[in-house]
Amino acid sequence: MISVGIDVSKGKSTVCILKPCGEIVSSPFDVEHTDSSLSELANMILRLEDEVKVVMEATGAYHVPVLTFLTDKKIFVSVINPLVMKEYRCKGLRKAKTDRLDSKMIANYGLDNWFHLREYSPVTETYQALKLLGRQYAHYMRMRIESMQVLTNMLDYTMPGIKTLLKGYSEATKKNKLSDFVEHYWHYDNITKKSETQFVKSYIAWAKKKGYHQSQAKAIKIYALAKDGIPTLPSSSPSTKMLVLEAVRVLRELETTLETILSQMQDLARDLPEYPVVRAMGGVGNTIAVRLIAEIGDTRRFYNGKALVAYAGIDSPPYQSGQFNGSNRHITKRGSANLRKIGFEIMLCLKSLKPVEDPVYWFMIKKEAEGKAHKVAKMAALNKFLRIYYARVMEVYA
Repeated sequence: MISVGIDVSKGKSTVCILKPCGEIVSSPFDVEHTDSSLSELANMILRLEDEVKVVMEATGAYHVPVLTFLTDKKIFVSVINPLVMKEYRCKGLRKAKTDRLDSKMIANYGLDNWFHLREYSPVTETYQALKLLGRQYAHYMRMRIESMQVLTNMLDYTMPGIKTLLKGYSEATKKNKLSDFVEHYWHYDNITKKSETQFVKSYIAWAKKKGYHQSQAKAIKIYALAKDGIPTLPSSSPSTKMLVLEAVRVLRELETTLETILSQMQDLARDLPEYPVVRAMGGVGNTIAVRLIAEIGDTRRFYNGKALVAYAGIDSPPYQSGQFNGSNRHITKRGSANLRKIGFEIMLCLKSLKPVEDPVYWFMIKKEAEGKAHKVAKMAALNKFLRIYYARVMEVYA
């Protein structure tokens, strides 16, 4: 048996080829991530007259070109979790670290764990695209939250208290009433310079143009708030208007981007066999369904429900030593933070909707009745939810 250890970095990799008992087939050498260099590496591996397994560490997107190239050549490749490799590296007393030493260490890992190595199975294009879209959606959602905070901060200077009367972005209408209103008026001075009757007419005309409810009572409340409010930035300053309108523009751009990404995710997810099953689960709506599928990916890659729970990082492994048995264990959080966040949103939806026939909801209520903290109860319910998710989706592919 021959182990090929590849230490991947940006643009190049260091390769070491070993046999058992430390016999060196090839000392560490560098390979560029180009077609010609990777072709030479693949040909070298294919010429080896023994069973060959390539081992590499997952390094974000850097290892993908090498992985894709070698798997296309029908070469056995095993991708190892970085945490597993780190723990293997820390077994020694010395802490020297170079690309050459790392490639040799990875090759040794392949020999030591030869019969436990799992061959990498390529992800289908749909799941791969969904995962990328899901991660970008989460990224832009964080930016949207920050942009909303910036707009709120600016409104505290120009229109304090206006958020209490106007709603923000609506998933149903795909509109943001607060942003539209602020873009039109942007400062209380633009309201108070009119009489109450004039502003009510102006507000109703604006609401009709934008497609909002034409409420005279709401207009009167806004006018009263503007009269009592104390703006701390002058409307006469050009920078005031510019900052408010820019905050609105950035927020609107991000909402448009999120809507576009979500629409693309829904188009892809609807073609998957498990989509109607996932969509029918309690607490899962149109938006959460596609985000959940995107983050979990192909459920068939998990060997059981426990593996999916561990992937989410909400498992709590047992701890026992001698006469001691640990009973108060915390979740590991060694998994997908995005999946935990999506799962927490699902638990919040269940708590809000209170579906009487949903087993996950009643399990969460049971844990709360036992005296568990609300977050602990939600994580326990999410554990149950993921096990049910695994069972139902696997039935589709049975």
